[in-house]
Amino acid sequence: MVLPKTETVRGATGAAAPPEPRPGVRELAVRYGFIAITVVLFVFFAATEESFRQPSTLFSMLKFASVVAVVGLGVTLTMVVGGLDLSVGAVAGMSVTISAMTMVIYAQVGGIAIALVLLAGALIGAVNALLIVVLRIPDLLATLASMFVVMGLKLVPVDGQSVSSGMVLRDGSVAPGRFTPDFLAIDRAFVGPVPLPVLIVGVLAVATWFFLTRTRWGRLMYAVGANPEASRLAGVRVGRYRALAYVLSGVFAAIGGLILSSRIGQGDISAGNSLLLDAVAVALVGTSVLGLGRPNAWGTILGAVLVGILITGLTITGFPYYGQDIVKGIVLLLALLFSFTLSRRRSRYAPAAVI
Repeated sequence: MVLPKTETVRGATGAAAPPEPRPGVRELAVRYGFIAITVVLFVFFAATEESFRQPSTLFSMLKFASVVAVVGLGVTLTMVVGGLDLSVGAVAGMSVTISAMTMVIYAQVGGIAIALVLLAGALIGAVNALLIVVLRIPDLLATLASMFVVMGLKLVPVDGQSVSSGMVLRDGSVAPGRFTPDFLAIDRAFVGPVPLPVLIVGVLAVATWFFLTRTRWGRLMYAVGANPEASRLAGVRVGRYRALAYVLSGVFAAIGGLILSSRIGQGDISAGNSLLLDAVAVALVGTSVLGLGRPNAWGTILGAVLVGILITGLTITGFPYYGQDIVKGIVLLLALLFSFTLSRRRSRYAPAAVI
């Protein structure tokens, strides 16, 4: 039988262990400040706007946040190993173009489009891993370069035009295909009252949490991110774990692109342009949840939910769209305040160390 810590100490020394000191206001703010901000914002919008309280609005809010949440989970994995993937927005946008081309121009079924998108996401993640692990290019610089390459590559086969049903092709013919119903169901289907994208996010979040905290590979990824040299000396194959993080990040970005493509129902060439900043923001915000000071799956999900609450609430209240980025930036600053300024525990994620 495993005894509680205090009982173990009493048994070994014959004296009771001193009680742990109560957390002060500062410690409570670090642990629960971000959660408190999320709850306060939710209560504020729910109290002031009746439509915000409707169950359909709440599910729409979660559905809106699903794309950012999925892409943010991929960014979280790269942050765990001490890096950062700047190509996720471009990969998601490329996924929209590939899925549209597959179904509209080449008249294939949705299953083939999904397979091609996931394969492309994994391939770009592997290229990022090659640049970072084998060619030893710093993470930020390598993924910045791949971001521009992917943004340009997705425009080449479509001549810089969005792909939609009935579009005129280069040879003057009309595109024969269309977005298939099974593909559109990725974003538009429900399981009971819950939108399918929300369930997808839930499954991916649980899988990411389990992988990072309950498996040997996940724990070693945290070790690599905290001190790669010590991990290498301990026999950990640092390069393999960093490569795994970038491949998974590419796949997660591709899944986010699939949800986005299903949502808009066409191959918009500008899709995914704003995803990078939002995904990085929610992953950074997640480091402040419960004062952990490190990237984690549930923190990222909570960050995405906060963004969903903010955007939905501000939109319902008629707040100008051009001011919403300012509000998101202020909230991010508050989260980083909890993680880097108030916390006595040094954050385990230090982007400057990557370069």
